[in-house]
Amino acid sequence: MTTPTVHGTDRLELGEGIRWTDGRAVLTDILSGRLLSAPDDPAASLGLIARLPFPLGAVAPVEGRPGRWIAAAGTGICRIDDAGRVEWIARPEDGAPVPMRMNDGVADPHGRFWAGSMAYEATEDAGSLYRVDRDGRVTRVLRDITVPNGPAFTADGTVMYLADSARGIIRRYPVDPDTGDLGEPGLFVTLGSGSPDGMTADAEGGLWTAVWGTGQVHRYHPDGTLDRVVELAAVQPAGLCLGGPDGRTLLVTSARIGLPEPGPLDGAVFAARVDIPGAPAASYRPVGTADATIFADTR
Repeated sequence: MTTPTVHGTDRLELGEGIRWTDGRAVLTDILSGRLLSAPDDPAASLGLIARLPFPLGAVAPVEGRPGRWIAAAGTGICRIDDAGRVEWIARPEDGAPVPMRMNDGVADPHGRFWAGSMAYEATEDAGSLYRVDRDGRVTRVLRDITVPNGPAFTADGTVMYLADSARGIIRRYPVDPDTGDLGEPGLFVTLGSGSPDGMTADAEGGLWTAVWGTGQVHRYHPDGTLDRVVELAAVQPAGLCLGGPDGRTLLVTSARIGLPEPGPLDGAVFAARVDIPGAPAASYRPVGTADATIFADTR
């Protein structure tokens, strides 16, 4: 693979949720509520797609509705239309015992959307994982997570990886492709240092994860053994994806938040060429009532 280079001139506070979709990379700066697009020219600045008045963790495109997104944002799940307007689907973390926000989220290969929540102060076991089915129903599927990141899915959607970053672990769950129900988890990997953050799977079933606090990205074989380590010039890698026209560009976001003396590349987006491709971000595929109401064209 090539040495990572800086992609874009911006430095983000908490850059995460990067996804390759519709021929471009989109990402979030969580606490500023911004949805951004990465430039084709690596010497240009990021483009603003939408700005929300609350934190924005991650988005997935909505199939058949260009410019529309389903998002993990604020205290729940919302839609964002092509004018940046928001409509709530559910706010399950309203009224929680401690202040909460949504964090990472992704669509699976079967068209569902999954998103995790966490406490602003990373209160132990305060977080949850939610699933939005194609009919718009929102279900809390896991509790007692401190800082959920991912999830990431294998290409056939039958395996889900979920990090609990505060504990330094990634768990692996079997997924029923018809219902989205999760089976019993197994421990996939425990990191000796740093925290697993954003994740993605590649075409060979390998799992890539940004490792917060170490300046590294790891790739693991499907059996959990470490395959490679990518060094970055930023302490807090946060989100990643595999994109580009051939799926072989590793794109990594990073963060400046919490660093007493951020370096010049903390908060940058990085790009490197790799030999094993990934797939574009999966879309949320609403059906029935969800398609007719939540994602209807309201213009």
